[in-house]
Amino acid sequence: MTKKPLHTFHIPVMGLAYTIDTPIRVAQYGISSVISIADDDLIEKMRNFYSIKFNLPYEEITQKFHDYRAERITSYLNLVDKIVKQKFENFKTEIADSKTALEKFISMLPNSSDIKKGFENLLDDGIAFKDNIQNYIESHLFSGEIDVNIMTKLDKDNFVKNKQLAASFNDAHAALRGFTNSNLESSVVLSAGMNPRLYSYFENFSDFFPNENYKLKKKIILKVSDFRSAMIQGNFLAKKGLWVSEYRIESGLNCGGHAFATDGLLLGTILEEFKIKKEQLIQSSHELMTKALQQKDQYYPAQPLDLKITVQGGVGTAEEHQFLLDTYKIDSVGWGSPFLLVSEATTVDKETRNLLINAKEEDLYLSHISPLGVPFNTLKGTTNEILKQKRIQENKAGSSCPKKFLALSKEYGSDGICTASKKYQDIKLGELEKLKDSLSSDIFENEKTKITEKSCLCVGLANASYLENDIKIKGQAQGVVICPGPNMAYFDQEVSLKDMLQHIYGNKTILRTNNRPNLFVKELKMYVEYFRNEIETISGEITANQLRKWNTFKTNIIEGIEYYQNLFSSTLYFKTDEDSIKKQFEFYKSEINSIQLSRLKIA
Repeated sequence: MTKKPLHTFHIPVMGLAYTIDTPIRVAQYGISSVISIADDDLIEKMRNFYSIKFNLPYEEITQKFHDYRAERITSYLNLVDKIVKQKFENFKTEIADSKTALEKFISMLPNSSDIKKGFENLLDDGIAFKDNIQNYIESHLFSGEIDVNIMTKLDKDNFVKNKQLAASFNDAHAALRGFTNSNLESSVVLSAGMNPRLYSYFENFSDFFPNENYKLKKKIILKVSDFRSAMIQGNFLAKKGLWVSEYRIESGLNCGGHAFATDGLLLGTILEEFKIKKEQLIQSSHELMTKALQQKDQYYPAQPLDLKITVQGGVGTAEEHQFLLDTYKIDSVGWGSPFLLVSEATTVDKETRNLLINAKEEDLYLSHISPLGVPFNTLKGTTNEILKQKRIQENKAGSSCPKKFLALSKEYGSDGICTASKKYQDIKLGELEKLKDSLSSDIFENEKTKITEKSCLCVGLANASYLENDIKIKGQAQGVVICPGPNMAYFDQEVSLKDMLQHIYGNKTILRTNNRPNLFVKELKMYVEYFRNEIETISGEITANQLRKWNTFKTNIIEGIEYYQNLFSSTLYFKTDEDSIKKQFEFYKSEINSIQLSRLKIA
């Protein structure tokens, strides 16, 4: 039976802890979500926690196990799968037996849903309701997908007694193996760009290839920021006989966590290109994949497999949600940060959730705290920030680095070191101290901040789960790091799952502010500010290549604004705010035009 999704939204991965158990919380309602499988230590603790909660047997997988990382991930995903199936069966029984429960569930479904209309018709049947409801539920309801996320860059080499292990024991490789060995029939979301060695490792697992019925037991989702990236990565995988089942487009800046800015390409123009060239993407991958599968003497489909295009980043109203679905023929829209205020859906400790509720625009910022060296959207005033600053003031900067998932710098040895660690920062601060006499005090302090501002994300992004579930935290206090997108500023109250879904589908609003900008305007503002900051903070001489990149960036933004101006003149959406939105497009067009690149001198 073909699964027809109940919902037109999904919950993307958030941090390490925030969606670690989201499927257990919401999958029974048909809501798909994504678990991060980066932190096997957190995963093992959550397996213990949920085994006790659901009275299931638990045997610890310690680091003494040969393949402990993969085995921990497999065991947890199997547990999640088991619990979700159990909760889904219980939920089906509940709505079959209780009209009140069914009516509540109906109120959480999209208005355009055929399944919603089917349920409403059954309720109207009255006397025949009980006879028909069971069959309808069994044939139309499915639990949400339990997808997993792997950040491709988090693929640290691993060592035992100073001897490097095979690449298959690298962090991302082991995580992939953990997912593949699980009972799940779902997708792995690959984010943070291309990792050819990891992509090649997929060829070892038959679940990613079509079976005799041309079905994929496990699927690949690529998180991408533009069409070119999708085409390159999709073709690379297709040449290995691997099909990308979904391209998940994320705004380069208007998103949570790590922000991978485009070359000035705005979300609307990216979505337009995907809409126009989707068939090209399908045909290109299909031809390459079938050729590769024939050479491998494996089953190959005559017709292309299904391919979805989804989008996420900064969506906050039902009108924006529906606009994306209708205008760009999107299959699903990701709602991330607003769900951090839904305790039924995400794992967030009370103190951090209150911080999110009270966050204003100026509290959410694009930081340099990530040891990956990639801009990172975060929030001011977190417990992690307070503890980090205290250590800096006491001349004890840096983390004890207990987990080492981000120990990727090879600057001081082949085994890797994390730039947020005390060991690394002590070396760097020592090197800087030797240069102190030759630097101005401003430059010295600036360079010192660049070293010490890095945060221990491995611990900080996991701690919320320990705090909420009352699990003991060992080692140096790191507090909590939270990674909401800028959209968080406009959501200022904890809400129920039902209210959030009714907000998404336009049956009520949970927004209590009138100053929230349109998602396209917000992203545009961020790109203009990002561009200006890039130019103003450039250190060293400007190269011809750098200037070319900036000119391309500026041209792309201007073309994007003109695209929006044409789009908003013809769309039936956003009529209430049309004049305001058009004025903002004009304002940012003049802002970007005022940045004069011709004045910059090339070295």
